[in-house]
Amino acid sequence: MRQTAVQWYAERLYDLEMAYNQGVIKTNTYIKGKREAVEQAKSMEKEQIKNAYANGSNDRLKNRVIDYYNETYGGNK
Repeated sequence: MRQTAVQWYAERLYDLEMAYNQGVIKTNTYIKGKREAVEQAKSMEKEQIKNAYANGSNDRLKNRVIDYYNETYGGNK
């Protein structure tokens, strides 16, 4: 079973926090890792939304899904 973006993010955040708390990584690496994890999770969520709609939709609706995502979540932001 595939992970959702939220599951992936939660695990990544846990790993970062453990590494930081154990002194394996420094503060700036921890902060950078959190920022990167947020962006990766957003990207994963976008793909999951597109795939979910596309799996049960025709081609015309697929384009509407992409438009919906961009209008709702701000596109590539």
